[in-house]
Amino acid sequence: MRDIPEELAGRIESGAATMCHAWVLRRADGVETGFTDHDRDLTVGGVTCRAASGWTAGAAESAVGLGAGSAAIAGALDDAAITDGDIEAGLYDGADVALWRVDWSQPDLRVRLWTATLARFRREGGGFIAELEGPLAKLERVVGRTYGRMCDALLGDGRCRVDLAAFPGAACDKRWPTCVGTFANGINFQGFPDIPGDDFLTAAPVEGGRYDGGSRR
Repeated sequence: MRDIPEELAGRIESGAATMCHAWVLRRADGVETGFTDHDRDLTVGGVTCRAASGWTAGAAESAVGLGAGSAAIAGALDDAAITDGDIEAGLYDGADVALWRVDWSQPDLRVRLWTATLARFRREGGGFIAELEGPLAKLERVVGRTYGRMCDALLGDGRCRVDLAAFPGAACDKRWPTCVGTFANGINFQGFPDIPGDDFLTAAPVEGGRYDGGSRR
């Protein structure tokens, strides 16, 4: 729930013409940069928010605010604030972004509409695209390894260790028989070929067969 100052709430409800938006970016190294859709620079929370930056309120609150999905903001590149070198160096990747609703006639009157993480920041033509993720996006990410029958390594990478020069043009379907039969690389197989699947859950009891706890292969 937002804590909106009573005076600000009254101005918003009255449709006051002094309302604008301000974005504040905080990079991982602590550097803060601000932008506004007002026609003059504003100081919001001690951060100078530059006007004429091309930033607009296009990233809707419903798209970024509390949702796990992503949204994008586009704008003109302001070389005085964001340089090509900073973007290419990834200095803005993972930056915190906050959107504020501000009364430009009294910038201390403001309310934060949403916060997000800047997932990617890239040049496009003469401007930039800032791709944002809401605070719940982390819940959609897979952290660590998942258990499955298929190998999750890439052929020839540091986990697979297959010498690609010895197998020119080879492809891997990430199955255990291929890893062993084609590449003789079972020791580095990064899957779990013996994990029970749906067929195990639906199997009916049968007589005979080997039931000694050994491999199902």
